[in-house]
Amino acid sequence: MILTWLIIVPLAGGLLAWFLARWNARWSRWISLIALAINLVLMGILWAQRVGEVGLTTRGPWLVELDLPWIPELGISFHLAMDGLSFLLVALTELLGLMAVAASWTEIEERVGFFHFNLLWVLAGITGVFLALDLFLFYFFWEMMLVPMYLLIALWGHERRVYAAIKFFIFTQASGLLMLVAILGLYFVHGRATGVYTFDYSQLLGTSMTASTAMWLMLGFLIAFAVKLPVVPVHTWLPDAHTEAPTAGSVVLAGLLLKTGAYGLLRFVVPLFPQAAFTFAPVAMVLAVVGILYGAILAFAQTDLKRLVAYTSVSHMGFVLLGIFAWNEPALQGAVMQIIAHGVSTGALFILVGALQERTHTRDMGRLGGLWSTVPRMGGVGLLFALASLGLPGLGNFVGEFLVLLGAYPVSAPLTALATVGLIAATVYSLWMIQLAFHGPNVAGWKLPDLGSREMAVMAVMIAIIVWLGFYPQPVLNTAKPALDQLQRSSVVTRQATLPTPNAQVIWPEPGHSALSHGSNP
Repeated sequence: MILTWLIIVPLAGGLLAWFLARWNARWSRWISLIALAINLVLMGILWAQRVGEVGLTTRGPWLVELDLPWIPELGISFHLAMDGLSFLLVALTELLGLMAVAASWTEIEERVGFFHFNLLWVLAGITGVFLALDLFLFYFFWEMMLVPMYLLIALWGHERRVYAAIKFFIFTQASGLLMLVAILGLYFVHGRATGVYTFDYSQLLGTSMTASTAMWLMLGFLIAFAVKLPVVPVHTWLPDAHTEAPTAGSVVLAGLLLKTGAYGLLRFVVPLFPQAAFTFAPVAMVLAVVGILYGAILAFAQTDLKRLVAYTSVSHMGFVLLGIFAWNEPALQGAVMQIIAHGVSTGALFILVGALQERTHTRDMGRLGGLWSTVPRMGGVGLLFALASLGLPGLGNFVGEFLVLLGAYPVSAPLTALATVGLIAATVYSLWMIQLAFHGPNVAGWKLPDLGSREMAVMAVMIAIIVWLGFYPQPVLNTAKPALDQLQRSSVVTRQATLPTPNAQVIWPEPGHSALSHGSNP
C-alpha cells in the first residue's frame, strides 16, 4: 500500500492545510512541509528495501505493484506500479514539492491555506501520473493536475495571470482530450482483436492493428505529451504560464509538469506503438533540434528574467525529446539524466528569480544590474545554476546532454551537430543573464537583503544534488537502467507483434544498440 500512501498523504495534507489556515496561516505551511517530508521518508524506505543492485535485478519489472479491481465491467482497475524510472520521478516530485513550499514561505500572504491545498493536490496528481498503469487511471491523474495548477496561476500569479492560466488550460485540456480519444480507440481495437476489453497497460502492449490505425492512435498520445514537454510549435503556453505563475507554480511547472510529457513518451508512446513511433522518429528528432535552437534564441532575446528562464526549458527539453526518439541506451540514459538535472537546476533558477522579484518588485533585466556587491550569495548561487544550465562539466546537466548527443550521433550525425550548437547558444544566454542581472553599475541604487537562512538551506540542497549528479551520476543511471532496458525489450516484442507482413524486417534494436541507424525503412 506504500504506492497508495504516496498519493493519499498529499491529498489529505492539502485538505488539512486548507482547514487549519482558518486559525493560523502558518499551520498550513508546516502541514504541507510535513506531508511532503513523510513522502520523502516513504521513498527512502523504498530505496532501502527495494532499490539497489539486488532489488532492481531480482524483482522483475516492478519494484512494487498494487492492482485492485475498480470497475471490472469496463476493464478498469486501480493499478499502480513503480520501477526505477518512476522511482526517480516520484522522488523528484517530492523533493521539488518540498523546495516549492519552503521557497513560498513569505511570498504567499493571501488565501494561504487554499494555496497549499492546490499545491499538494497538483503534486498528488503528478505522483499518480508516474505510478498509474491503467490507462483510465492514468488519464484521471493527468486531468487531476490541470485544475489545481490553473488555480495556482490564476489566483496567485502576477500581472497577466488570468490570460496565462486560460491559455495553459486550453492547451492542456484540448491535447488531453485527444489522448482520451486515443485511449478509447486503443481500448476498442484491443477488445475487438482479443475479445478482452481492458485499460491495463501490460495487456495493451502488443495489440495487433494496422499501420494507419497505430499512427493515428500514437499521434493522439504524442500530441498530449508534446504539449506538456513542450515541443515547438505547441509550446506557446509555457512562457506565459511560467512567467505569470507564483514561484511555487513555476517550480512545479518546469521541474515536474514538463516531465510528465517526457514520461508519457517513454512509458506509453514508443512501447504501445513502436512501429508508428519508429516511422515518426525522424520528424520527432527534427522537432527536437528545432526546439533546442529556437528556445535558445528566444531566451537570449528576452528582457524579462523569468521569461528568459522559461524559454531555456523549451531548449533543454528538446534534448529529452531527441534522446527518447534516438531510442538507444546512452540516449535514453541521457534523457533521464536531463529530466532530473533540468528539474533541479531550472527549479532553483525559478526560486532565485522569485526571491529577486520579491525584493525588487521587477523582473526587467534593464532595471537590474550591479547586484553582486549587494547580494553576493544570490549572485553566487545564480552563477552556479546558470553554469549548470549551459552544461558545464561537473554539473548534472552536462551528463544528460552529453549522453543524449552520444546516443543521437549514430542515429543522425547532422541533427546531433545542430543540437550541439544549442550548447553554444546556452552559454551565451546563461552568461548574458548573469551579466545583466548581477554585474555592471548599480544604476538603480539597489540595497537589498541577501538570501536568508531558509532560502540558503533550499539552495544548499539543490546545489548538493546538481553537483552530485555531475560528479557521481552512476546511482541514477543504475536505478533507471533496468526500467529502460525493459521498455526497449517491450518495444522489440510489440513491434514484432504489429508488423504488417510476416517477412518484414525488425530493425528496432535490443537494449544498447542504435534504434534508427540499422536496417531499412519499415
